Amino acid sequence: MDIKKPIQSFRDLDVYQRAYNAMLVVAQRVLDNLPAREKFDLASQISRSSKAIPRLIAEGYAKKHQKFGFQKYLDDAMAESNETVVSLEQCRDLYHVDEEVIAKLVSDYTIISKQLYKLAEAWDSFKNTRRKSPKDQ
Repeated sequence: MDIKKPIQSFRDLDVYQRAYNAMLVVAQRVLDNLPAREKFDLASQISRSSKAIPRLIAEGYAKKHQKFGFQKYLDDAMAESNETVVSLEQCRDLYHVDEEVIAKLVSDYTIISKQLYKLAEAWDSFKNTRRKSPKDQ
């Protein structure tokens, strides 16, 4: 049985860890294998979208006390994840970037998108309870 530790930070979220690690692989194994002419197009786009996912999760986590605040960031992260999948498939199909690496990344980003969807879905049952300020206590 897998015992999970309590979530005390965005870094404790499985989806954050998976997204961060996948972003590292994109940076280290994909970007340098694209042709120079793609530096300002496909390489830039995949770099931005893969980096945005863990950032959006972290930023959204800071607003976890707001039902719709957190969900907006999760939705945006899922959109970036889906965009990253398309970009990876373009790297594979247009420039024959390492197909094993791309297949693993596409699988990871597909899981990331599913995890983000399930997290957003779970947040639907969240009651909007703003933290009380010290003067209200």
